[in-house]
Amino acid sequence: MHQPENRVESTLLRRINERRLIEVIQQQGPSSRAALTRASGLTAPTVSKAVDSLLKRGLVEELDPVGPALGRPGRLVRMAADTATVLGVVIDAATCSLVATGLDGRVTEERTRRLPTPATYGRLLELLARQCRSLFDATAATPLGIGVSVPGLVNERLEEIVFSPNLHILDKRNPARDLEQRLGVKCILLQETDGLCLSERLYGDARGLRDFAMLDVATGLGLGVMSGGELLAGHSGMAGEVGHITVMPDGIRCGCGNRGCLETLATDAALVRLVSEQVGRPLDAAAVDALLAERPDDFAGPVGTVTEYLAIAIAAVINIFNPTALFVHGTFLAGSPERFARVVERVRQRTLTASLAECTITPTRSSKRQGAVAGVIHHLTQAWAPAIR
Repeated sequence: MHQPENRVESTLLRRINERRLIEVIQQQGPSSRAALTRASGLTAPTVSKAVDSLLKRGLVEELDPVGPALGRPGRLVRMAADTATVLGVVIDAATCSLVATGLDGRVTEERTRRLPTPATYGRLLELLARQCRSLFDATAATPLGIGVSVPGLVNERLEEIVFSPNLHILDKRNPARDLEQRLGVKCILLQETDGLCLSERLYGDARGLRDFAMLDVATGLGLGVMSGGELLAGHSGMAGEVGHITVMPDGIRCGCGNRGCLETLATDAALVRLVSEQVGRPLDAAAVDALLAERPDDFAGPVGTVTEYLAIAIAAVINIFNPTALFVHGTFLAGSPERFARVVERVRQRTLTASLAECTITPTRSSKRQGAVAGVIHHLTQAWAPAIR
């Protein structure tokens, strides 16, 4: 009488066990079945069955261990790098980046393409669809999905970008949904800072951390928060927009339409603007980087301004969310040890001592390309089975 229900329960339990192994492999890399048994807490027969199932479905691969070993070493199980492929697509204000990789999430320059962001949404979609097809055609691996990283407010209930202050062609659009219709491959839309959070947790220094934050200060100022092991989303997935807190009421106009937003003063883009204003002509990021390297003392004013407001942003995040770690993604301040040390010193003067004592502040090693890849791999893992915590 209860046989169908028991079969469903058995299938769900099998999937949960398989997801547990996927998570272990993601965390510790290629592992023998014996190592997976120890790390997962599952029995050896359960691990063997789960690995065989994942091998059949193309989610993992086996390979021989590298280097000498005593006795007869077991083969290693890794996330599928040769037989499966996913794409990471990053849409940014000036440049679109695409990268192809396996489920191991390894991002390389050799498999990356960068192109100027088109001026219209229609041309953007055509460009991305063409490049995605080309990347899939270049490999014999099975395509499993595409992660699409975007700037702006992503409303998860409406399933669209409701507002992108620095790239308005994305307003009221969902490029992941539109690409999926064109390509017939599952596409996941994710806000770029959420992608950076997932990347840091899967591949960076946040492995094993359940409470951390990520500040992206490249073009705009975005915040991603991992709380209790889950991304903090808010009612519609739009939590974390600290960049649009007003800090200078009579400041310059922000892309959101308001004046004096924090992101107009605490980002790489703000530093480029301030240095350009000082020299009296528009400069790109590369030119500003060169000037800061050649004549750092000449631009102490702009650097000091951005340092001060970035410290305010970091202090606010630490005071509000009490993370164990805060990662900063950017180039000019986060990418320079000397400048970043000055930021951290200013943070110490602006943060509650007790909160700061429990938090490390570190430049992230993750990239938005890695974030887009992490987003689609996270989705594939989530879709496989529910997690048991």
